[in-house]
Amino acid sequence: MSINKMKIGEFSRLCRVSVRALRHYEKIGLVVPEIIDRSTGYRYYSVGQMQKMAAVKSFQSMGFSLSEIKELYEDSTHIPSIPALEEKLQRCRLELSELQARLEKLQAVVLSYKQKETMEKISFTSLPSVTVASYRAVIPSYEELGRLCVEVIAPELARLGCECPEPGYCFSIEHGGYKAENVDIEYCEQVKEARKDSNLLKFKTLPEVETAACLKYYGPYSGLYQAYIELFEYLEKEQWKIVGQPRASYVDGIWNEEDPQKWLTIIQVPVEKA
Repeated sequence: MSINKMKIGEFSRLCRVSVRALRHYEKIGLVVPEIIDRSTGYRYYSVGQMQKMAAVKSFQSMGFSLSEIKELYEDSTHIPSIPALEEKLQRCRLELSELQARLEKLQAVVLSYKQKETMEKISFTSLPSVTVASYRAVIPSYEELGRLCVEVIAPELARLGCECPEPGYCFSIEHGGYKAENVDIEYCEQVKEARKDSNLLKFKTLPEVETAACLKYYGPYSGLYQAYIELFEYLEKEQWKIVGQPRASYVDGIWNEEDPQKWLTIIQVPVEKA
């Protein structure tokens, strides 16, 4: 076999066209192998057919169908007429107009869904004055918080005889900014009345918060940092001013729910309209 003849696999690689597509082109009579070995079924293409294959791909990129390209090659010129090109140009303009309209509609729908999702996640409410037992420490990450609640804080509350009102209100305050690691955290648990301070727990009464922006977050504590960022970005966009220390209120957690994805934390940020 001549070195100028290529099997279908090699021709496919060189022309960057799938073997399946080449078999289809052969079936419709658009690009037919120069030689077909009847004994083996092997198909061989010539180097010259690579130029035709490149032209076919070029016409396809301009919007010509395979049947239209076949007609071009059945014509003596092998070149599209000016009216045919102008027709493709007009069709392209129409498709662009339709795509632009679709883009604008999709953007409007996405924005609407995002606004709806934000409204479901973020609300505004007041926070009453509360008496709390607080524990402050620097922890390596938010993941450490669950262990502290169960193994350190809860036993100390019980030892001091503290009573917590139902349904309970516990939250944390992050001092010195919001970080994913080495978090300076103050954990607060609402109690019915203050006790004498211990080495672990301090008691205090926090004043009422007139307006707090609240964001619901479901998931493990490792995602709290990003939830804070999401709420802060929303407040900045909507021109709310932060006027107090944000809290992370723990509604469901390791104490009543094994699956971390179902842990519910509500971030509460004291705000006023800027």
